[in-house]
Amino acid sequence: MVHTEDASSRKREIEEKLKQEQETLSFIRENLEKSDQQTKGMVSILSSFESRLMQLENSIIPVHKQTENLQRLQENVDKTLSCMDHVISYYHVAKDTDRIIREGPTGRLDEYLACIAKIQKAVEYFQDNNPDSPELNTVKARFEKGKELLEAEFRSLLTRYSKPVPPILILDAIGVDEELEVQEDVVLEHLPEAVLQDIICIAGWLVEYGRNQDFMNVYFQIRSNQLDRSIKGLKDHFRKNSASSGILYSPAVQTKRKDTPTKKAPKRPGTIRKAQNLLKQYSQHGLDGKKGGSNLTPLEGKDDVLDIEIDSYIHCISAFVKLAQSEYALLAEIIPEHHQKKTFDSLIQEALDNLMLEGDNIVSAARRAIMRHDYSAVLTIFPILRHLKMNKSEFDATLQGTAASTKNKLPTLITSMETIGAKALEEFADSIKNDPDKEYNMPKDGTVHELTSNAILFLQQLLDFHETAGAMLASQETSSSASSYTSEFNKRLLSTYICKVLGNLQLNLLSKSKVYEDSALSAIFLHNNYNYTLKSLEKSELIQLVTVTQKKAENSYRELIEQQIQMYQHSWLKVTEHLTSRNMPVFQPGAKLKDKERQVIKDKFKGFNDGLEELCKIQKGWAIPDKEQRDFIRQAQRRVVSEAYRAFLHRCANISFTKNPEKYHKYRPEEVEEMIEKLFDTSA
Repeated sequence: MVHTEDASSRKREIEEKLKQEQETLSFIRENLEKSDQQTKGMVSILSSFESRLMQLENSIIPVHKQTENLQRLQENVDKTLSCMDHVISYYHVAKDTDRIIREGPTGRLDEYLACIAKIQKAVEYFQDNNPDSPELNTVKARFEKGKELLEAEFRSLLTRYSKPVPPILILDAIGVDEELEVQEDVVLEHLPEAVLQDIICIAGWLVEYGRNQDFMNVYFQIRSNQLDRSIKGLKDHFRKNSASSGILYSPAVQTKRKDTPTKKAPKRPGTIRKAQNLLKQYSQHGLDGKKGGSNLTPLEGKDDVLDIEIDSYIHCISAFVKLAQSEYALLAEIIPEHHQKKTFDSLIQEALDNLMLEGDNIVSAARRAIMRHDYSAVLTIFPILRHLKMNKSEFDATLQGTAASTKNKLPTLITSMETIGAKALEEFADSIKNDPDKEYNMPKDGTVHELTSNAILFLQQLLDFHETAGAMLASQETSSSASSYTSEFNKRLLSTYICKVLGNLQLNLLSKSKVYEDSALSAIFLHNNYNYTLKSLEKSELIQLVTVTQKKAENSYRELIEQQIQMYQHSWLKVTEHLTSRNMPVFQPGAKLKDKERQVIKDKFKGFNDGLEELCKIQKGWAIPDKEQRDFIRQAQRRVVSEAYRAFLHRCANISFTKNPEKYHKYRPEEVEEMIEKLFDTSA
């Protein structure tokens, strides 16, 4: 029973599910039918839409193409109008730029160059498109006028603003202020910065667009003139200021820089001028017998001017180098690189030629002086030549890249100076050897001869310029050993030369000494000259140069001096020989002398007295300038004579040889010593 109920229940569930499934299936079928209907409707709509799109496309495409063509036509019209405006503008360029071109570029260079650029474009247009048109000639003429005015502006700016560099600024630049431990680097500004930029701009345009190189000639001519005027201004500054005040700076400039002490004039070769004056005056003045030195006075006025000229030339050489360097720096900003060296070469020619001409004139003056046997002229060359050689490397560096003829000018001048200098040195040495023995030219007091003082003065100048003088002599050497021209070689050459002059002097003095009739005066003369020479050598340190080739020079002079002292002392033998025991009678104390024996003693006293008086009278007028030597010779002679006289008096003390002993015994030993102490003293 139970199973039947379960089966019925189960059956009812299945039937219900089946019914539900059937309902679901019916629903699905209905939906499928609806979907099919909708799909058919959609397909129909799409087909209709496609048909309409095709119709629209067939209508729009022709319209689009027409629109595109119209747009292209519009663009072409715009471009054509623009080109027409551009072309038409070229026809108006001449008119539009007329006022600006006529008024020139002064004060508005940028605007002017923009105007020129318009004209240049118009020229290019007409040349390319209508070369036969009258407009081309018009704009060409306008372009040439514009270029001409730019060239004129270039010249005008350079001329207006190029000024000579003030002498004070040049002296600062070359560093003559020895009081400053570190020299300031002075920058020479030749043109105001704004003007310089305009000039650079114009030069650049003329090179790039103007196809013009004439402005380079204008540039070097104007700057060359200013360079030359700057150097001449420095010369005038030396003449005006140095001659009047001895300084190179005006008071106004001295107070300009508060941190700079009062300017000090650079060293000038005043000692050279003094020596030249002395060397020129052999017989115009007397000699001071008391002091034994030359009392020659330098001819200040004329020779001070020459000092200034020498000093001026030396500073102008330095100024040229500094100014040329600054000119090249300026030129490098304005002139195209491949034209710079040539333009610089042209720019410096006038100033350089004037300097070289002045140097040649110095050489010519020295040559003429040497022909007149005035060898002091070589002293003018020494400071100049030394300065030229010291600055040669910087000079060469400044002229690097210039023509060979330009670079060779300074070496040629140096060679000329060395040649004439060496000639003067050699002829001076010969003149010392051959100076004639003129009696009227001999110092009557036996003091130092002018020839000696002149020779020593000359040699002392060589000491100040020993390297220059050595190189002078070396420049004339042709031996293989001279090829290197080392400093040591030059030093030996100069030492040999000095020894040659001293040797010639010694030979000449020996010859001159024979003019004196009195051999004692001859000895004093040689003593004074040898002593003066030795002391001068030692005092001036010339002896160091001498001993390079003659190690025993000092000893040789000392021996010569000692020989002359002995020769002088020999002159007193005719006085002291009367005091010797020779011919002295032998007698017993208290014994009466014979007349002959008394006469011998009388003669001895008389011979001594007369000889003493004569020598003291003569030798009192002689001179020994060196106090040390004078005292030494006096004391030595006083000692010898006094000892001999005292011994003689002692021998004659107890001898009765005359009734009037005071007639013969005229001088006490102390009086004799006093008389000898007054030797070589014209004031006694």
